[in-house]
Amino acid sequence: QVQLVESGGGLVQAGGSLKLSCAASGRTFSRSIFSTYTMGWFRQAPGKERQFVAAIVVWNSNTYYADSVKGRFTISRDNAKNTVYLQMNSLKPEDTFVYYCAADPAGRRIPSLRDYAYWGQGTQVTVSS
Repeated sequence: QVQLVESGGGLVQAGGSLKLSCAASGRTFSRSIFSTYTMGWFRQAPGKERQFVAAIVVWNSNTYYADSVKGRFTISRDNAKNTVYLQMNSLKPEDTFVYYCAADPAGRRIPSLRDYAYWGQGTQVTVSS
């Protein structure tokens, strides 16, 4: 079993920045295992569908982004710390969501939502105008 814990959310003014972190852990979890996972960030508003934000194929660091965040958000990882980050710059009020970290153990290049087997509890990001 893998646990994902997000942190770094909060309230920020439009145009500001936040950096989210997602730390992975587990009883038998190791850095070598983490390095094979695809890690993703999603976001969701109350009553709405969860939407893809960014993903990183950890073993080769290929990254993918939703069009709405390209050029503003950057996903990265630190395998030594079993941690994935989401640097969010030039934030807009429409970026206000709960942000979730997720892991695909199969390490797919572009996982579907259902491929992500593990999810964090979410962290709130609120951008004021």
